[in-house]
Amino acid sequence: MTGNPPDHSRRERTPLLSRRSFLLGSSAAAAAGFALYSCEFARHEISIVTRPIALANLPDAFHNYRIAQISDIHFDEFTEPAFLTRVIGHVNALAPDLVMLTGDFVSDSPLAVSFAQEAAFRCTKILRALTCPLRYAVMGNHDTFVGIPIVTAALAEAGIPVLYNRYVPIERDGRRLWLAGVADPAAGLPNLHLAIPANPDGPVLLMAHAPDFADKVIAHPRGHIVDIMFSGHSHGGQVRLPIIGPLVLPIGGRKYVEGLFRFDHLQLYVNRGIGTVGMPFRLNCPPEITLFTLQNNGKG
Repeated sequence: MTGNPPDHSRRERTPLLSRRSFLLGSSAAAAAGFALYSCEFARHEISIVTRPIALANLPDAFHNYRIAQISDIHFDEFTEPAFLTRVIGHVNALAPDLVMLTGDFVSDSPLAVSFAQEAAFRCTKILRALTCPLRYAVMGNHDTFVGIPIVTAALAEAGIPVLYNRYVPIERDGRRLWLAGVADPAAGLPNLHLAIPANPDGPVLLMAHAPDFADKVIAHPRGHIVDIMFSGHSHGGQVRLPIIGPLVLPIGGRKYVEGLFRFDHLQLYVNRGIGTVGMPFRLNCPPEITLFTLQNNGKG
């Protein structure tokens, strides 16, 4: 017989390459879809979490007292003005008696510090729209790196005092609870001797940006005075994968990641925050506004 042998190899490779191209294309499409969902949809799906908080020594005047918490705004590296405006609208609709802002109003990287310093004033211009007259803040690690005087000045323009290792009484019908705040535990110098009143005549609520600081509160000589601590910082992990869980957690937010924790004499709540850092992605970890309703548990 004469002639060239049939080119079987060419005919066999063609379907293989087609399947490979299909799989690569499908993977790329799935990755693009994941990125689009995480960035444009999941990052903006606000979760409003409502929680009753029972305190043993809560005065009757504060029964059903409502406290809203927002945290980790990170304006406006990725957190857009329109999104923060929508967050403030939700908080106003909840009609809280007190608003707590638990740090990281801006981001210290990857953009220049000068950008973040200007962003602090753009952020607080929007925060002025909070209708609750009683609102307090603490510093986060990013705020500390950007500059405590700058961020504090921006918040002051919005009528939001910063509790930096100090406390204030919250009065209602002649009774009190005490709101305390510390410098950021991860980047600052928190001082619980200054932040916690020695002989309070009501429950003590502590704001501290980094949640793992709860262990130090518990061990402190005045730690038993604190009834509940409110934190953020962890973003709840920001991107949480099935089985694997959160991909990245910051120092100071790796032990207590999100939600409510109870200890012998202390409760801790970790808010997932509003904004993002590093990348504009959230997955299985929606931005959170928390509304707490204080109640007396009858043990005081």
